[in-house]
Amino acid sequence: MRSVRLLALIGSFFALALVGCASSATAAASSAPVYIHMNGANDFLEPIVAVAPGQPVIFVNQDTGVHTVLGYDPNSGRLDPRIDGSLVGTPGAGHPVATYEVSFPTAGLYAYYCSVHATLTKSFGGTVQVSHRQGVDGPSWAMGGTIVVTTDPALWAQNPKSTAQKILTGFFGG
Repeated sequence: MRSVRLLALIGSFFALALVGCASSATAAASSAPVYIHMNGANDFLEPIVAVAPGQPVIFVNQDTGVHTVLGYDPNSGRLDPRIDGSLVGTPGAGHPVATYEVSFPTAGLYAYYCSVHATLTKSFGGTVQVSHRQGVDGPSWAMGGTIVVTTDPALWAQNPKSTAQKILTGFFGG
């Protein structure tokens, strides 16, 4: 009986330690912003990022042209007003860089796209997806992405290294 109580006590200790680690990991993650970059390729260089609830996501326009960042619901195609930014172009290295910041207090998936270079298209089962806007410069893929708001540190760790830097050298262009 004593060994059962001892095992229960050890289990409780480890559970509390894990909760403490998750809390401090959430606090550490939410203190630093995650950056999503755009450049002359007319693409989001980090189209899928994972962040903690409340952690800032900053879109950085390192392109000479204008970009938008609009949220939408993939189930209905309705615009999501929580993501609604327009970023002017940047003349080049050494000039002020346009940014747009968002954050979300609750876990979830938040889809976005650039309406200058992409459009929303009906897909299978009535869902909506981002498609390349015909007639615009740039590659033929769609300029869109997803912000994953989660409390899972393993997902945060999968963000590209570039999401930790505001300005990426060698990525100006248009």
